[in-house]
Amino acid sequence: MNSKERVLAALSHREPDRVPIDFGSTAVTGIHVSCVAALREHYGLERRPVKVHEPYQMLGLIEEDLKLAMGLDVDGVFPRKTIFGFANEKWKSWRTPQGLEVLVSEDFRLTTDKRGDSLIYPEGDLTARPSGRMPKDGYFFDAIIRQDPIDDEKPLNPRDNLEEFEPISDVDLEHFRKSVLELQGNGRAIIANFGGTAIGDIALVPAPFLKNPKGIRDISEWYISTRTRRDYIHQVFSKQCDIALANLAKIHRVVGSKIDALFTCGTDFGTQTSSFCSLDAFRELYYPYYRRINDWIHQNTSWKIFKHSCGSVVKFIPSMLEARFDILNPVQCTAAGMEAIKLKSEFGDRLTFWGGGIDTQKVLPFGTPSEVREQVLERCRVFASGGGFVFNSIHNIQARTPVGNIVAMIDAVKEFNGQN
Repeated sequence: MNSKERVLAALSHREPDRVPIDFGSTAVTGIHVSCVAALREHYGLERRPVKVHEPYQMLGLIEEDLKLAMGLDVDGVFPRKTIFGFANEKWKSWRTPQGLEVLVSEDFRLTTDKRGDSLIYPEGDLTARPSGRMPKDGYFFDAIIRQDPIDDEKPLNPRDNLEEFEPISDVDLEHFRKSVLELQGNGRAIIANFGGTAIGDIALVPAPFLKNPKGIRDISEWYISTRTRRDYIHQVFSKQCDIALANLAKIHRVVGSKIDALFTCGTDFGTQTSSFCSLDAFRELYYPYYRRINDWIHQNTSWKIFKHSCGSVVKFIPSMLEARFDILNPVQCTAAGMEAIKLKSEFGDRLTFWGGGIDTQKVLPFGTPSEVREQVLERCRVFASGGGFVFNSIHNIQARTPVGNIVAMIDAVKEFNGQN
């Protein structure tokens, strides 16, 4: 099998010739730019600065030579603009707080506050309020909350929380068309993130891409509102769906069946030990909109649907399947009730696990290479049987993860696949 055939077999719950591997195709399966640089050096690739293609989490672009060295099977299509509202173009050099030279967009513009923290601005506009903060010794940005005070005496206007959802432009349609076309000849599966379908994704609520966000933009206030202002949230989600479905129809006319999977939603529902909401709340507030979007996708396209949610989400999985999600990520096996054997036995014939291959909180960053190898081999033994598994770590590989451990992880997958 080639890479595309391998991934499609896994997504169809047929056992491929070997476990497919993904790193870098989405904003939740990526690698911190410092680790990408270390991998390039380890594999003896051309020495050049790595591009930061996702500045919020400081994820590094994995280019073709590194994809080949790692044996990756998936390519990713990203929106034209980053989470800070500027396009990745006209690259310039920048040094991280740790002194690593990287490449960033020309609109990646920073100021430094009195604490020494770096502040980044929506659309690169230094006259706007900053929307992200990187601590002076930090490795990625945190969103800055810029919500205006809410007057409970005045009704909220749902249109304020819909400012970022609008008909897709011809420029963005052309970007997606060209991006997919450029990847077609690589022989890998393609997953795309077209945007606009992330119902209630808390990373997007503060709107770091908007200069003057209106509505509910504070994370705590948003979570409170899912309990106390459900009518308002329903109005936001309903209109968001209208716009998203119209945009998906336009995008599908441009890219057709050239992509294999679609990242639709990164809304998190789980914590380490529990969840952010009850199952009843999930069914009332989120399920109807997931089902509406997913029904359209399955009725009109060949795309498989990728759902990201961290933490303990086992109680939501039956409803996610009913909502017609095909793929779960990051498969946080260390969270309560998320044991790999349990997940595979209960849901493995219906749900593809895209992740779960290695713990990124303890084992990968702090274990030994032999401990990394042991966990990877065990997870592959559990998840790979009968297909329905694409290897990835549990969320992005973070800064300061030893390159030797990352290589041990890749080598262990190749060992399981009989490639060593």
